[in-house]
Amino acid sequence: MSSGKKSSERLIKKYPNRRLYDTQTSSYITLSDVKQLVLDADEFTVVDAKTSEDLTRSILLQIILEEEAHGAPMFSSAVLSQIIRYYGHAMQGMMGSYLEKNVQAFTDIQNKFVGSTAGALEGKPLSTEMWTQFMNIQGPMMQGMMNNYIDQSKNLFLQMQEQMQSQSKAMFGAFPFGVPTDTKK
Repeated sequence: MSSGKKSSERLIKKYPNRRLYDTQTSSYITLSDVKQLVLDADEFTVVDAKTSEDLTRSILLQIILEEEAHGAPMFSSAVLSQIIRYYGHAMQGMMGSYLEKNVQAFTDIQNKFVGSTAGALEGKPLSTEMWTQFMNIQGPMMQGMMNNYIDQSKNLFLQMQEQMQSQSKAMFGAFPFGVPTDTKK
């Protein structure tokens, strides 16, 4: 499904029979073809053929579900449960942003590594075996970098939470619904 040239965003239509139609290639494609588009970093949008509703996120989640069901899952049940708990919670937006930034930080680290080793590999793509060797050697260092990043994120989050509490106390402190005092002593 890989095409040599990258063009503007592809339009994929999803029909009521659940078939996906790639308008660029004028052919039906499978979910694994869509996964390949993601792996090739091809931009695409999936829309409902009747309503033109954007279904891209739904298709991407479907790919993640299939990946999680086969092989070694990326997320534990505990992590998935925690993510679900944030839906509808006041912190939902912040959690989504936090996760996006952490995935982007990991991607940036990975890209820096790939960029710094490109000459040593003479244009060869990194195989799973190469990544395993790299992680065995560099894993503790990367883990330390990620731990520092997570600690900094956590501290920033706690500072922001404290600041919000202080601002709330300052804003609502003048109202008469403060903490009752015990006068019976």
